[in-house]
Amino acid sequence: MKVKVYSTEWCPWCTKVKEWLKENKVKFEEKNVGEDQKAAIEMIEKTGQRGVPVTIYTDKKGKENVIIGYNVAELEKIKG
Repeated sequence: MKVKVYSTEWCPWCTKVKEWLKENKVKFEEKNVGEDQKAAIEMIEKTGQRGVPVTIYTDKKGKENVIIGYNVAELEKIKG
């Protein structure tokens, strides 16, 4: 499963998402939209969102799913 987290260093909810993923042993790629303009554009184009955190994961069926904000119920779905 592929997981990407679009975040910034100053965002407390981004930190919570990343901590939750680490605690649940979910590997993820972090994209810092505050420093990486390409990542910011990618996030906006894929989701229409300008705020962070945004988590995108591909499920077992190959479907891309988007989680806006820190939403534990949605994050639980990543674990399967």
